[in-house]
Amino acid sequence: MKKPKGRVIELLRSKGITRRWMINSVGIMTALLAVIWIAFVFAVHTYYYNMVGSYMNTEAKLYASQFAHSLDPKEPDFFSTAKDFVDGFGEKASMELLVMDGKGNVLLTSSGFLPDHKTSMPDLTTANQSSQGLGEWMGVDKVSGEKVIAVTSMLKDTQGKTLGTARYITSLTPIDRQIGIFSLVSGAICLAIIVFVFFSGMYFIRSIVVPVREVTSVAERIAAGDYHVRIGKTDNDEIGKLCDTINNLAGELGTTEHIKNDFISSVSHELRTPLTAIKGWAETIMASKPEDTETMHKGMQVILDETSRLSSMVEDLLDFSRMQNGRFRMVIDKIDILAELEEAVLMFTDRARRESLTLVFNEPDELPHLMGDRNRLRQVFVNILDNAFKYSAAGGEVKIETVNCGDHIKIIITDTG
Repeated sequence: MKKPKGRVIELLRSKGITRRWMINSVGIMTALLAVIWIAFVFAVHTYYYNMVGSYMNTEAKLYASQFAHSLDPKEPDFFSTAKDFVDGFGEKASMELLVMDGKGNVLLTSSGFLPDHKTSMPDLTTANQSSQGLGEWMGVDKVSGEKVIAVTSMLKDTQGKTLGTARYITSLTPIDRQIGIFSLVSGAICLAIIVFVFFSGMYFIRSIVVPVREVTSVAERIAAGDYHVRIGKTDNDEIGKLCDTINNLAGELGTTEHIKNDFISSVSHELRTPLTAIKGWAETIMASKPEDTETMHKGMQVILDETSRLSSMVEDLLDFSRMQNGRFRMVIDKIDILAELEEAVLMFTDRARRESLTLVFNEPDELPHLMGDRNRLRQVFVNILDNAFKYSAAGGEVKIETVNCGDHIKIIITDTG
């Protein structure tokens, strides 16, 4: 049993409908979902980071404003006021507050532990250069190795004199963890959509591919000459209609093949009879004595008659071929149908005598002229009379009658065969 991975690779390597569907549908949908997922993760990342930065900037502004109003205008005590604010800082669980003097030395921290070394503070530099007295920095803390965001605000008195700075620091690890959860959940949803589309699409594709393969297999067998094979129809949809069409086609081809075989058999028999007669009389003439003129005359007459019969058969075959190829043409002209019928009857007078048949032609005084193909009508008369002679035994009768029905002429040929 093939593994799923092997089946997928096989589908991708195939050149049928399944491969095109994999590329056009699943491939495009996967790419689209990947773009949506990346955009979603980026949007969530940007949203959370901007939200944290905005919140910290707001807290920094509020703290700086409260600090300025808490100072005693007469005897401002920076350290005592800062210590009160640090002790009352309510966000100790989520961020750390550092209070520094005007030279950047850390005086107080909300954790109670002073740093034992001087760290780089790009946000402090930005705050000193900013007209609003705020600076923000995001990066990796060299001590903890965590990704952090820091916001520094200038602490001033009511006169606008800078007394020190307050720095807020928070770790972005919980935020990144939350973003990671959102990314995994959204990625799982996208993957589930792709898997659902893949398997539902495979079910749909199989409902098309499997019948098409069966139709192809049956069509190949029909092309090989098996006209008895049929396709099993399961649904009344487009595939079902195609199955009906192929089955009907097989039936029609089978019927045509049967007719063709019968036609070839009949033509072979019809050609063999005059050829046998010609060969027999030719051998008889070859074996007869020169003075046996009666036998030679009789034999030559038979050979001539059978040759004319073969010529007529060949002409019929050519006409049949022209009809099949759409090249059969009728030459319509005003004709004397009575004259054409008389000529055909005359052609069979000697044959009737030789075969001991009675040829009766109730010839009318006249028949109206008609529009038709002279050669084709004569051919029809000759073929019908030839058939009547062929199936009539010696002593029989072939009778030709005509009836003028006004708007058409009825010609009746009867025999006793």
